Parts: sequence; C-alpha cells; structure tokens
Amino acid sequence: MACEVFLIRHGETTWNAEGRFQGALDSQLTTKGRAQADHIGRALAEILQETEGPHLHVSSLGRARETAALITPHLRGAIDTRIEHRLREVSIGSWDGLTPIDIDAGWPGLLDGSSPFDWFFRSLDGETYDAAVERVQDWLAGLNGTVIAVSHGLLGRIIRGTYLGVRKEQALQLPVPPDVIWHLHSGKIDALPTG
Repeated sequence: MACEVFLIRHGETTWNAEGRFQGALDSQLTTKGRAQADHIGRALAEILQETEGPHLHVSSLGRARETAALITPHLRGAIDTRIEHRLREVSIGSWDGLTPIDIDAGWPGLLDGSSPFDWFFRSLDGETYDAAVERVQDWLAGLNGTVIAVSHGLLGRIIRGTYLGVRKEQALQLPVPPDVIWHLHSGKIDALPTG
C-alpha cells in the first residue's frame, strides 16, 4: 500500500444515541452527528491543505454517505469519490438494529462470557470476523495516494487492527472516539485530534 489513509467514523446517529447496533441497517445522523461531521471536515481541510484532490472512499451505508457529504465542501480541489462496499459496517444479521439487552432477551445465554466487543460475532447469521478482515485486506491492498475513508466504529477497529497486524482481541479493543481522525501511514497509525 503506497499511500496514506485518513480514517474517520461517521457522525453520531439516532441509533448510536439509543445504544442500538446498526450493522447493515441505517439511521440518520443526529444534530450532534452532523456537527461532528462538519467539525471533522474542517479539521481535514487543515490537515490536507497542501493536498490537491484526495480520494474519498465512503461506505455505501447512508450514515457514512451523509457524513461524507458534510465533509466534502471543506476539502480543496476535485475530490475523487468512490462508494466503497468494503467499508460497510459489519452486519450481525438478525441482530442488526437491536441493543445488547434485546439480543440477550431474544437469544438467552448466547452472549454469556463474551467481551464488550466480541459479542458482535456470536450472531448465528452475521458476518464473521475473518470475512470482515478479508474484505478490509482486499480494500487496503488496492489503495494509492491520499485516501480519506468514511467508515464505521466496528469496521474502523478492524481496519486499524488489520493495518497493524494485531490479533482479533487487540483489534476489537481499539478505541473509537468520535473526534479523532486516524492517520494510517508508513506502517503506523497516529490519532489526530480535531478539537
């Protein structure tokens, strides 16, 4: 990968505020989420002020597309935008749109013994961790130039973990603060605060 990636998570959504895991489903950005996206856009403009026409890769889910639409006006030059299905959030199948409490009520005991992050992969009909890593590896392998990637919380952890080559347990524990741009370059990752 001869490039650098600026990875961001979409702004807060109504389901984020309610504690629901969205997965392959969608909900709209909240007022706070729109402000977060605008703030990230301003920060990216400052960081990339010398960069002409970065590539913008956006998850195909609406919350990421809405975030990208709020970021783009702040960027300089012609932006090559690509809707990228490989940046979609991990789907947990029939659990998409539910809270952990809903899941535990509908599937008693299935979450027992899970960590705060590995429960996503206990769904009987959801995407596996290995499948998510495979699509992330495929995406990373094809990158060139300066790329802004608008993705999601769980997949963002997997992207960073895959880039660093860490184990699943380490990847799933990576933080996902809403006000950070993750700069992937030269085999390392820097957290660029935006505040």
